[in-house]
Amino acid sequence: MEESRVALLGVVVENADSVEKLNELLHQYKDYIIGRMGLPYRQRGCNIISIVLDAPSDAISALSGKVGMLPGVTCKAIYSKLPNG
Repeated sequence: MEESRVALLGVVVENADSVEKLNELLHQYKDYIIGRMGLPYRQRGCNIISIVLDAPSDAISALSGKVGMLPGVTCKAIYSKLPNG
């Protein structure tokens, strides 16, 4: 079993049509999600979401890649320097 890592996914949603698929992906990875915070940025017409995970590196990479492939969605993962858990 791979050790888990703590990571932050930064997500910017510019296409509201991708929100349903984004929520489906997050639901698939719900066991790894510690918390999430979403901020609507109405002046710029986008939403900014922070998602904190404690998961194996491959799960974090897979989720980040799937989210980033959604139309009008940008996603980046930041991994902590905490010892693997």
